[in-house]
Amino acid sequence: MMKRLIALVGAGWMLASAAMPPPPKVGDIAPPFRMKLVDGTEVSSDELRGHVVVLNYWATWCAPCRAELPLLDRYYSLRRDAGLRAYAITTEDSVPLFKLKALFAAMKMPAVKSFKGNYGTLGAVPTNYIIDRAGRIRYAKAAAFELDDLNRELIPLLKEPAS
Repeated sequence: MMKRLIALVGAGWMLASAAMPPPPKVGDIAPPFRMKLVDGTEVSSDELRGHVVVLNYWATWCAPCRAELPLLDRYYSLRRDAGLRAYAITTEDSVPLFKLKALFAAMKMPAVKSFKGNYGTLGAVPTNYIIDRAGRIRYAKAAAFELDDLNRELIPLLKEPAS
């Protein structure tokens, strides 16, 4: 009986994981997404066309995430007028959003309450995706940004004309 149960659970897991498409890779057209921000605003990928978008997956328990988030927030503040859009997407349900209210209030970068789309962490956090103005994935990596990384990845994309 136990062997059957284990076999059924294993088969179910395999079917569920086979049904999920792999996350996007560099060079792919960015899959569509929708997100609801902490302030209640809804944003879709279609609305962001023509902007350079950073999707930043992070967690409160992740030390590199906690170091990266203020840097990315400041960078977003400086480059928003050039067409940068950045979103902080928490990966955990263990901390209620109301406990993060002070953090979100201090940030200029929008915090995401819920996200629907074929994205997610690439095996670790932080995970960052960069989508160019034309809607193509230009960066997808599980690693924290340093200032030099942000400049190297984003400045050339922000200089490209909006279409």
